[in-house]
Amino acid sequence: MKHNVFQLFRSYLQAGKEQLKNLKGNPFKKKWLKRLDRYIIVKFLGTYFFAIALIISIAVVFDINENIDDFINNKAPISAIVFDYYLNFIPYYTNLFSPLFVFIAVIFFTSKLAENSEIIAMFSTGMSFKRLMVPYMISAAIIALVTYVLSTEVIPTGSVTRLKFEQVYKNKKRADYVRNIQLEVDTGVIAYMERYEDYNKTAYRFSLDKFEDHKLVSHLTARRITYDTTSVHRWIIKDYMIREMKGMRETITRGERLDSIINMEPQDFLITRGQQETMTSPQLREYIDKQKQRGFANIKVFEVEYYRRIATSFAAFILTVIGLSLSSQKRKGGMGLHLGIGIGLSFSYILFQTISSTFAINGNAHPNLAVWIPNILYLFIAIYLYRKAPNNRQKYCLTNHHDAWICEEILYYNDSIASIE
Repeated sequence: MKHNVFQLFRSYLQAGKEQLKNLKGNPFKKKWLKRLDRYIIVKFLGTYFFAIALIISIAVVFDINENIDDFINNKAPISAIVFDYYLNFIPYYTNLFSPLFVFIAVIFFTSKLAENSEIIAMFSTGMSFKRLMVPYMISAAIIALVTYVLSTEVIPTGSVTRLKFEQVYKNKKRADYVRNIQLEVDTGVIAYMERYEDYNKTAYRFSLDKFEDHKLVSHLTARRITYDTTSVHRWIIKDYMIREMKGMRETITRGERLDSIINMEPQDFLITRGQQETMTSPQLREYIDKQKQRGFANIKVFEVEYYRRIATSFAAFILTVIGLSLSSQKRKGGMGLHLGIGIGLSFSYILFQTISSTFAINGNAHPNLAVWIPNILYLFIAIYLYRKAPNNRQKYCLTNHHDAWICEEILYYNDSIASIE
């Protein structure tokens, strides 16, 4: 009976096919971005931003509950709490947990499509899994671009205001001194200070060595040196002695006070908590190159921040492939299972990112390699899951219908429509 019905259906299909061929023009005009692509992009991005709004709202509520005592005790103004702190808190943590939001958006939206048999309908029309990935990759590119712009331009500017608020009204502890500083302030000029205290802008046991042709020609030592905040690069040297060597001759000069221009500032060697977050990417690159030239070793935290911003942006593509491969098929457990796996993978990605960054800062790992380790690991996971996904129509049809005869008729129908187009 079923075979007779499908034979009749085939005859009607052939007749319709001949009539459509006689029509002028092509009624099935192909476009680069089809209506289905636009539908997936809008739904994907809509789910992504909805997840951001939901989770960040919960995070703000928990943060208020945790810090309300500090705000009250330190008499923080309501306007400062809203505009200086939380207005900059939201983009910072949105960007920090962007991998989690990408996973939730992909898995929630795609699982819903699979549950409603929309994925089956797409594949049964001849769409391959690779073609289905196109709108997802476009969405991932938009997310990656937004993430990169936020991390390189928007968040650093807001972090300056947020960190100042935290220092005044939240946690008043900050780094106000540093020990054993050595840096090249000019070509062949090396400065050293045993201790620098920021509260009075004063360094103790200071020395300045000048070399020409790898030979020491001048050696200045001072009991202390103070930065003049009214001028740029101006330092007041006190209780000093200068030794100048010219061939076999040596001249010694002593004094109590000397105003000097030295090409260094306190922020060149006094690193405060979160300082790297307040710099845009061009500023970070300039700072890293400048400090490397000066021989300043404590710059790994800045290198990690610079490379992390790039790596996190590319993570959107990898995590999208993983999420789509996991949730594009119906499985026992449904959306709940997919969400559980996705949230677990996203948190493990953030954990790997934190661990690798810590190894780079405190260990010997190269910062650029360290921040890319999570992406490399998850790229292998993405490739594995992509290969496990049904990448051809027959395989997908058998996976979801479990009836080879029905699949044969469905694919015949789709091939007939494709030939008309």
